[in-house]
Amino acid sequence: MPWKGEKDPYKIWLSEIILQQTRVEQGMSYYQKFVQQFPVIQQLARVSDKKVFKLWEGLGYYTRCKNLLETARFISKNKKGVFPNTYEEILQLKGVGTYTAAAIASFAYNLPHAVLDGNVFRVLARVFGIGKEIDSTEGKKYFNQIAQELLDKKNPGNYNQALMDFGAIVCKPIAPLCLVCPFQKHCMAYINNAVSKLPNKGKKLKIKTRWFYFLALKYKNKFYIRQRVEKDIWRNLFEFNLIEKAKENSTAQIINTAKRNEIIEKGFYDVELVSPKQHQQLSHQKIYGRLIKIKLLKPLLTKEMILVSKKQLTQYAFPKFINDYLKQLQ
Repeated sequence: MPWKGEKDPYKIWLSEIILQQTRVEQGMSYYQKFVQQFPVIQQLARVSDKKVFKLWEGLGYYTRCKNLLETARFISKNKKGVFPNTYEEILQLKGVGTYTAAAIASFAYNLPHAVLDGNVFRVLARVFGIGKEIDSTEGKKYFNQIAQELLDKKNPGNYNQALMDFGAIVCKPIAPLCLVCPFQKHCMAYINNAVSKLPNKGKKLKIKTRWFYFLALKYKNKFYIRQRVEKDIWRNLFEFNLIEKAKENSTAQIINTAKRNEIIEKGFYDVELVSPKQHQQLSHQKIYGRLIKIKLLKPLLTKEMILVSKKQLTQYAFPKFINDYLKQLQ
């Protein structure tokens, strides 16, 4: 992994933000693209939101991208481009939590702060047989205390990395390599046949189901799009006109809704395409829907949406759900 052994706090921070809620295999190419285009934090701070969101496209959890820009601009303007060098200062940065702050502090500056990511939680829970919920306030405090006590204060960076790697390679979530594990004789989970039960993650997240019907409204070979500004998924990304429903609707029902909402007018539109149904699974939501391509015979009277050509669509950042549709439009 290109960030292994990295001492530049900017690049460590960049890798950690990208890897929040993202698999290493997926995040690696994004990290390399960002480092190539913005080798120093001042360059990232100067670029437009539109360009950065387009580069981030496909990674999901777009609040991370917004925080990335805010932090880059704060450091560039208020810190003269110099990344903070204490745990407390790093923790104050937008989008940085205790784990990320500890990772940057220990990897970049060799400061004695223990990291607590999913891998570390798992190793500690199993070896010490800890049943406390890792997503509870009490559990986090308890695990943090143990992690800090175990930390090699003289070599915290390597120790943290080693413990994280051990959890990723040996003490894996599924099919851990218990038979070759050096902690086998001391691991309380192994001794008590409780490896599959730990760590304890507490209550399972409820998954919400939503139905999104995107109206790709076309007028004179240009499409109407808008930016999502609400506090919801895909904030700051662009989309076509959206009709959201609580359950599946037919195309006729959606067209009737569009008429009632005065999005389209009887006699002044033609439905050109209805896509197959598709879905996307997010961590806490399941999104279903379709795209309905509609040719308008007169323009929309709206200031909320902008009109762009098919070629210009590629310059805007859309959620993956819509990008799959854009491939059909192309």
